[in-house]
Amino acid sequence: MVTCLLLGAPVGTIAATCGNDASGFERWKQEFAAEAARAGVGQAGLQALANTTYATRTISADRNQRSFRYSLEEFMRVRGADTIVRQGRQRIAANPEFYASLERAYGVPAAVLVAIHGMETGFGNFMGDANVVSAIATLAYDCRRSDFFYEHALAALILVDRGAISPTAIGAMHGELGHTQFLPANVLRYGVDGNGDGRVDLNNLTDAMASTANFLRQKGWQPSQGYQEGQPNFAAIQAWNAATVYQRAIAIMASRIEGPS
Repeated sequence: MVTCLLLGAPVGTIAATCGNDASGFERWKQEFAAEAARAGVGQAGLQALANTTYATRTISADRNQRSFRYSLEEFMRVRGADTIVRQGRQRIAANPEFYASLERAYGVPAAVLVAIHGMETGFGNFMGDANVVSAIATLAYDCRRSDFFYEHALAALILVDRGAISPTAIGAMHGELGHTQFLPANVLRYGVDGNGDGRVDLNNLTDAMASTANFLRQKGWQPSQGYQEGQPNFAAIQAWNAATVYQRAIAIMASRIEGPS
């Protein structure tokens, strides 16, 4: 058992019983619902939890993340680094003031943001096909990483309560949202209403890019400093994704996007 903090507020001791298959999921939902209610989740969020189903595809994907075991060269080939670099340059050239405004506000270069955007969703071409609440709830129930996903499950229910996402919202296989694939608790922590419409919508490109830049800045990004391995801003890229091969690929692709054609 651990003590979970969501946005700095104590939630209490995790008591819901994890499992390794679907057999205990309904019991876990009842236990988790009681914990969520004590944490302040309202009726809309609790109903969304009640309607979740065990996400078999999510569990399968979580058990088989083979690409992170590739060499750097193979990883970049499989993830389409050359295409990301080419299209990343085109995106910056097509909208230079948008990316310049983000760098002025957060200090993060356009090349880093578009490298992440390209890596995560192919520049928004595929933002997922899984039910976000079911995926996150399943991962919070699954014993393998329940401690990590517990706060994200609570956050997903809070986002439903606030009307920020629908109970039927679609995202990636692990419940990530939008153009750059934010987990729900990170939406609450780092999400930015970039277009000024009064809501944070990670399916909106402006909000997603501003939120990504804000995440990196809050993780210690230093304007005008380097971001390759061994340089000050590589730590912020490490905070974005725990896989070393992913971190190195982002830094290299961003450098290539910035470099000569």
